[in-house]
Amino acid sequence: MAEFATADALLAAARAAHAAGYRRAEAYSPFAVEGLAEAVGFTGSRVPLFTLLGALAGGIGGYFLQWYAAVVDFPVNVGGRPLNSWPMFVPITFEMGVLGGAFAAVIAMLVGSGLPRLRHPLFAAPDFDLAMRNRFFLCLRADEPVFDREKAEDFLRGLQPLLCVEVAA
Repeated sequence: MAEFATADALLAAARAAHAAGYRRAEAYSPFAVEGLAEAVGFTGSRVPLFTLLGALAGGIGGYFLQWYAAVVDFPVNVGGRPLNSWPMFVPITFEMGVLGGAFAAVIAMLVGSGLPRLRHPLFAAPDFDLAMRNRFFLCLRADEPVFDREKAEDFLRGLQPLLCVEVAA
């Protein structure tokens, strides 16, 4: 892991790491840096897809639950209306869709972020607490196919960081 003093230095280092083949590098910054996500190769999140699937499952489940109760389990003919009167099912179907989407979004966010993880190895790195104040960090992951400890350390030192440390897993 390398520590940098400015956002521009971190951005240049992230671009160099991506060009060198490090596709899973992680960057830490006290504020959003324009272009950093693209520089480390961030492609997007699957949370919206899981939210959509959860909303569809919730809506379909809510509709089926109402339909089953009104048509199969306890049919009551009120005022000559059909048993499968879909307009009365719409509000609950919508609400169940929102509930299913919300649950799916929260679960996808937690799983995608690796949470709940109470202790991350980076927390023990020297000066990493400065990532929330005024320092910028670039971390190369050891599970990369192109990762070699000596080459990665030489690569990071070539970027002229303030500090370069190895983080235990």
